[in-house]
Amino acid sequence: MAQMSLEELHDLARRALIGAGAHDEMADATAAALVYADARGLAAHGVARVPQYATHLQNGRADGQARPRVVAAKGGAALIDAGSGLAYAACALAIAEATRRAAELGVAFSAVTNSHHFGVAAYHLEAVAAAGLVGLAFGNSPAAMPAAGGKRPLFGTNPVAAIFPRPQGAPVKIDLSLSAIARGKLMLAANEGRSIPLGWALDKEGRPTTDPRAGLEGSMLGLGGAKGALLALVVELLVTSLTGAQLGFEATSFFVDAGNRPRLGQAFLVIDPAALAGHAVYDERVEALLAAMTAEPEVRLPGARRDALALQAAREGVVIPDALQQRLTALAA
Repeated sequence: MAQMSLEELHDLARRALIGAGAHDEMADATAAALVYADARGLAAHGVARVPQYATHLQNGRADGQARPRVVAAKGGAALIDAGSGLAYAACALAIAEATRRAAELGVAFSAVTNSHHFGVAAYHLEAVAAAGLVGLAFGNSPAAMPAAGGKRPLFGTNPVAAIFPRPQGAPVKIDLSLSAIARGKLMLAANEGRSIPLGWALDKEGRPTTDPRAGLEGSMLGLGGAKGALLALVVELLVTSLTGAQLGFEATSFFVDAGNRPRLGQAFLVIDPAALAGHAVYDERVEALLAAMTAEPEVRLPGARRDALALQAAREGVVIPDALQQRLTALAA
């Protein structure tokens, strides 16, 4: 295993992406998001994704020279076209647009079309909380879950995230995929030759499996059964019908080299508390609820453990597999 500082890991990931064909801005934005994930113990969305992204850049599934642009806007709404590039620079533009418009108008909704995998959904909301605003994030992904009562994968794992700033202390961050487990965990298990627990996935015949590769070829089980599938439907419609992005079943899996450009969708809702009951009321209500939660010593605020890991990683760096470091080094060269 290789120990690396966050700065070293960011530089290596950035150079690897440039080596695969991404321009500087795309590579830098992507590396920052992936290192954010590794620092918080979310390796399935960390630099382990770089070889996958690099292959997509090299075989045309992603356009390394694409630059995101605003293609439609009205009042508190804006649509950003990612141009089939990697998602992170486009999401950053969407967040900037939504933050600016919400500060002016009270609420804003920005969305991204023709996009790619967008990693840890809560990452994109950090800038929203830094501006003192409330944020929600949504995204679809290649089909991995069936509709309620069905067997054919139609929806992605379709993550949802929310962030609530606080006057003191770290914001409250909620981030979850709508499958029983994030699909990236199957990718990691497959790469490392590990089995997975029953209850995570089904094979392509609809049978429970402990083989992560069979699960990747099959489907994920929804969070809470039919309710998870219905929430995935909400996200799927939200980020495709309003943007023109591809539906999950129209996008080739991220976990294969050959295939189409995913052209997925993401959406961000940003709200200014000052436009409603006001910051004083907002702060009091948030803190009252958090105090009630943490009155029980067993309760941990969502995002707190990840933030603690990030502080530790900033001091000590993170550990990645030797094989991954060697792959990234080869791409960077």
